[in-house]
Amino acid sequence: MGSINPEYTDLQITCAEDCGNAPKKKVLKEFNIAFVQRDIGFITEHIADNLLWNLAGSKQIQGKDRFVDALQQMMVHRATELSISNIITHGNTGSVNGVFKMENKREFAFCHVYRFSSAGKNAKVKEITSYIIEVS
Repeated sequence: MGSINPEYTDLQITCAEDCGNAPKKKVLKEFNIAFVQRDIGFITEHIADNLLWNLAGSKQIQGKDRFVDALQQMMVHRATELSISNIITHGNTGSVNGVFKMENKREFAFCHVYRFSSAGKNAKVKEITSYIIEVS
């Protein structure tokens, strides 16, 4: 993973122990941590240039640069906790679900469904469908 953003040194991360048994599971765990830490370097290293991000019930974002812009705009408040419940991978697909909490006390349940450019262990993410629901 890239360098840790100093403002996130106190981020609490919880993940089931089996979350790192396969190469893609490890990448997805690190990707989700990078997501809440705003580690743009790590994220851009692992996504395809033509990434498609589907925000369920909201909008679609096409392309690496637009994805990064949207991510930076969305993350106004710092995350304080990330709890990953499940990471599932099979072939060129994967999914991660859990909960993250923000410094402003807002809490969100999420599920991200990923499609990779291939089933290979070094494949880049080419599509993400995100389901994000505020729970408090």
